[in-house]
Amino acid sequence: MDGALERTFEFANFVEAIAFVNRVAEAAEEANHHPDIAVHGYRHVTLRYWTHSKNAITENDVAQARQAADLAG
Repeated sequence: MDGALERTFEFANFVEAIAFVNRVAEAAEEANHHPDIAVHGYRHVTLRYWTHSKNAITENDVAQARQAADLAG
């Protein structure tokens, strides 16, 4: 998806990376707005936000991306 909000986070280890994924998943469920999530290797997590129904980045995508950054610590 070109134009999606995408960011890769790096953690100290696998456990911290997966804990972050779980925090993002909880926030996404609460907001009913879910990013694409990819875990790379054992300590990198990439999130992509894009509203498929609008075929665009929306304010909700921006808000969720900011929340994810806060959840990363």
